[in-house]
Amino acid sequence: MTLPQAPLKLVVSGPVGAGKTTFVQTLSQTPVIATEAEASEDIGKQSTTVAFDFGTLHLDGQDLHLYGTPGQDRFSFMWEVLCEGALGLVLLVAGDRPQDFGHARNILEFITSRIPVPFLVGVTRQDQPRVWQPADVALYFDLPEQQVVGLDATNPAQARHLLARLLELTLTSHA
Repeated sequence: MTLPQAPLKLVVSGPVGAGKTTFVQTLSQTPVIATEAEASEDIGKQSTTVAFDFGTLHLDGQDLHLYGTPGQDRFSFMWEVLCEGALGLVLLVAGDRPQDFGHARNILEFITSRIPVPFLVGVTRQDQPRVWQPADVALYFDLPEQQVVGLDATNPAQARHLLARLLELTLTSHA
């Protein structure tokens, strides 16, 4: 008798409006549990994630749990809680919002200084005009170009490609 494997955990983080909820919704094969609430301050949108988003993906006999974090600093305690035991981290930044890159870097440093987790940076909104390209974002974050991927978070093929790149990175770091 084979015991079921524990699900793997993937965390998606980044500033408000980077596409975290959308990315989780795009990848999830089940309805996403979202903890959206009306924004209590001006964040550029009506509602925001206040605890986490949760979805699931089944990959070749293995369940993957997808957790999207809140983007506001006041919910930073959730970043660490959600990243504990994670297989990997996807940090999303909106390619048309370079003013948010500093905050994204702070989120990345906060998480990786506490929990050593393989990560990729996803540059969303690549379908929009006047967005930063992944190579430019890699320079900004001082990362190798292969660690930064451009995508449209609503595109399932692009979301799966980013996930595959993260899994390759994770396997390489464990080898």
